[in-house]
Amino acid sequence: MPSVELRPFTPEDLPALVEHASHPSVAANLTDSFPNPFTEEAGRLFIERAMAGPALRRCIAVDGACVGAIGLHPKDDLWRNNLELGYWLAHGYRGQGIMTEAIKRMVVLGFEHFPLVTRIYGTPFGTNIASQRALEKASFNLEATLKGTLVKNGVVHDELIYAVRR
Repeated sequence: MPSVELRPFTPEDLPALVEHASHPSVAANLTDSFPNPFTEEAGRLFIERAMAGPALRRCIAVDGACVGAIGLHPKDDLWRNNLELGYWLAHGYRGQGIMTEAIKRMVVLGFEHFPLVTRIYGTPFGTNIASQRALEKASFNLEATLKGTLVKNGVVHDELIYAVRR
């Protein structure tokens, strides 16, 4: 497996971010709020938000180059002891264990950074087997399968809920 680093985003990540996030397979497994195509303007806004907080967002870097993103998003109200995990990885870097390693490291960071949080969860599409495997390899457990709850590009998908607890 290549050397993986989780680090804060910098403005210098913009070209690589735009290049990798523009691949159609990235947006295909993310919420509709993730733009496709992923423009420079979208990239600047993404980096700006990543650097601002309150979410804990990190660049996934391989050999110093930005090849993906991972973030923990604090919840509020009844869900205040939870963080939602979101992530994506460039097409050419998949299948190498990079995302599993990034998820494991992010869980450690999340529990350190948010001491009151007791649960971190991710919600992959039922069709996204690679994401499910990455979560399982990172010690997440499947808590629920919600049938037909997601609609992406006119197609109905199941939503899976995976979680790890402190």
